[in-house]
Amino acid sequence: MFDCVALVGATGAVGRIVLDQLHARKFPMRKLRLLASARSAGTEVRYGDEMLTVELLEPSAFEGVDLVIASTPDEVSAEFTPWAVKAGAIVVDESAYWRMDPTVPLIVPEVNPEAVDGHQGVIASPNCSTTQMVVALAPLHKAVGIRRVIVSTYQATSGAGLAGNVELESSTRASLDGQAHSPETFQHPIGFNLIPQIGSEKHLGYTSEEMKMVHETQKILGDDSIQVCPTAVRVPVAIGHSESILVETREPITAEKARELWEVADGVTVVDDLNAKSYPMPRDCDGKDDVFVGRIRQDISSENGIAFWCVSDNLRKGAATNAVQIAELLAKKHQPAVG
Repeated sequence: MFDCVALVGATGAVGRIVLDQLHARKFPMRKLRLLASARSAGTEVRYGDEMLTVELLEPSAFEGVDLVIASTPDEVSAEFTPWAVKAGAIVVDESAYWRMDPTVPLIVPEVNPEAVDGHQGVIASPNCSTTQMVVALAPLHKAVGIRRVIVSTYQATSGAGLAGNVELESSTRASLDGQAHSPETFQHPIGFNLIPQIGSEKHLGYTSEEMKMVHETQKILGDDSIQVCPTAVRVPVAIGHSESILVETREPITAEKARELWEVADGVTVVDDLNAKSYPMPRDCDGKDDVFVGRIRQDISSENGIAFWCVSDNLRKGAATNAVQIAELLAKKHQPAVG
């Protein structure tokens, strides 16, 4: 039981789901405080049957706080996280700022829960596209090892925040009305379109979103030898990231055996009956916490290949739910922060 938990970014799309999850999962805490910038301070937000007032995010706000769950931009996390750790709190952070810090565990509870023991006051939650992929990859990696992953993502506009879904609606409406649309959130109009760029250009023509999938996958699975070739695409879907994944394993595995592994894996639901037109789709996964796997088949182009389709609610398992699950790991141990 934590005496006091603080949620930073409670007024955002992910923050509101974190609130719902904390209440629905009966998270063990005596007091909850909501923190945000001056723009949102003073706002009232519902938590169960209560109305909580958002307080100003400042150093003194972390006095008496045991645990912080945060969903903020990178630069905000970089500023406030040291305040929270200095005050004695543990921070579960959803931004990208701490993920590749060698002193910070990067955790998906179904995959590497033991990593929570190594925290020094900060624990990072991965990128949404990485999170669902490693949940699906982990059973295969444990059973036969993974040599290489080729993944193409089909990422929902909500991955860019509330503004992403607002732009999806306005862009779609403009297209239907035959009007020009000037995008602000995305590089091009997203209505009736696909945009094969998420993030800025980084290494060898890969984008920042794609390189996150490379480095975060290796860190979470604890194997830097795993090769990942990603292509990240924004699609006109509001909620739910989809991924087409081809895995080359170190040892042979049949599609039937892979299906068996997924059917008993924590956090995975198999939906895989092509004859019945049954497979994971974003509209069916919206509001659910599992990672959904289907279209499971042998790779006909290589000996040790398994191909499959993977879908998950990017705001839940890809963000809010994963952070709350990390907090639940901490609640079981109630470890003090270092420093």
